[in-house]
Amino acid sequence: MATSQNDPLEELYRSPGFMIRRVHQIAVSLFIEETGKLGVTNRQYGILFVLKHRPGIDQISVANLLGLDRSTTGMVLKKLEQDGLVVRSVGVHDRRRHSLQLTRSGEKLLSELAEPARKAHARVLSAFTPREQTLFLALLDKFTRAFNDSTRVPLDPHRASEKALPGMRRPNAVRARKLREGRASP
Repeated sequence: MATSQNDPLEELYRSPGFMIRRVHQIAVSLFIEETGKLGVTNRQYGILFVLKHRPGIDQISVANLLGLDRSTTGMVLKKLEQDGLVVRSVGVHDRRRHSLQLTRSGEKLLSELAEPARKAHARVLSAFTPREQTLFLALLDKFTRAFNDSTRVPLDPHRASEKALPGMRRPNAVRARKLREGRASP
């Protein structure tokens, strides 16, 4: 992005939203370059990874753990299921919920993806010195934590492991934030 200081687009190119979008595009591109032969998107990889480490969880929990909307998660899971990588089964405790498992093919593919995913991760960080890598990741973490609850689909890394009491619903992200800030009654 070499532009002169007199270029009117420089203000756009230096804005945080534009730069974050470009960083995302580049990171996805690097992931696809490294994993291209296996034909897996970064969303598919994320879902396969979650199912490896949380076997038997449901679609909503997968979406919450990855910060994806439910319809996108459903479409990706449908594709993974059609490809024979994931299987759904009726939930043991709630027949309306389907638990998700990796198939042997899904486990094999995830194993094959480990090294290309590691290379993609390393390439993303290769623009920085080791000290800058640590700082970059810390700043990204700080930013995502600061604004997570303000997004349409907040990431909830703890939801799948929490057990709600029968008849109790977990508050949505906006209500939870208001409760923390003292702006809503419990």
